[in-house]
Parts: sequence; C-alpha cells; structure tokens
Amino acid sequence: MLEVAHEAILARLEAREIPLFTPAPHLCEPRGAFTTLYHHGKLRGCVGYPTASLQLFRTIIETARAAAFDDPRFVPLTVAEAHDLTISISILSPLKPISPEQIEVGRHGLLISQGDKRGLLLPQVPVEHGWDRATFLEQTCRKAGLALDAWRTGATIEAFTAEVFGDAEAEG
Repeated sequence: MLEVAHEAILARLEAREIPLFTPAPHLCEPRGAFTTLYHHGKLRGCVGYPTASLQLFRTIIETARAAAFDDPRFVPLTVAEAHDLTISISILSPLKPISPEQIEVGRHGLLISQGDKRGLLLPQVPVEHGWDRATFLEQTCRKAGLALDAWRTGATIEAFTAEVFGDAEAEG
C-alpha cells in the first residue's frame, strides 16, 4: 500500500497513469483509511475517509493524492518534494459509538459530531502530543469547530481503531 500511495502521487505529478496491478483480495475490501504525508519529518498533508466507501487500494490512491494536492492547509506538493516524502497509512475499523470512560488513549481514534460539524483525530495523535483522555476529547471537539466541552453536552462520540504503518517503519 505504501508503494501504491507513492506511485499515485508521482503519477499525478508526471501526468501519467498508475501502472496496472492486481491487488490482493484483502486490498479489495471496502475500508476507511487516512494517508498522512511528511516532508523531512514535518506534516505535509493528511486526508482520509472515516467510513468504508471504496475498495482499500482505491481509498489509498485517492487519499494519497488528496493529501498531496488537496489538503487546504498546504500548497500542492511539488515534484522536488515528492522524492523526499515519508508516508504513513492508517487503515480504520468501522466506527462505533463509545462513552468517554471507555476511550483508551493510543488505542482509539475519535470522531465527534454535532449538527453539521464533525472532527476526527487518529489514535496516534494524542500519543504524539502527550494528551490525556479529556484533552483528546477536547481537541477532537476543537477540530470539529465545537466548544471544547461539547463531548459532555450532547455531541456524538464514535471511536475506531487503526492499523498504522509507514515508510519510517519499513526503513528501520
């Protein structure tokens, strides 16, 4: 999947098609996933689908390209940057309702929603920032554009787990 993500980005930059390949059967299952890009260790883009809408390999192609070219926090990726990218992929379990007390930092990712606002943070985010459960909930509310305490006052809380792997792990 890491090769597919890199190839999807390079093919777009070089205005060519991705070479045909036959994905393994498990890569054809519909799954939600996020692709995160780093350039020299700094976040360069992150886009994903929290729910299963496409076959996994197609989800990776789309999220890699969207992270490279459509993440509104960053300018589109350049050819020069593409060769120094490190990619991390998070393959998500289905979303399930969860109570705040059941949330395990480092195990669960969160999707908090209320009305038309929603925010999602992957399981690795609170670990990277040293957050406790309450801070994780507050920061997910912040990402949704909600009051920090919305998780206590009626917002819907859903959790998921993720299988996370990336270039750094493959190299080291």
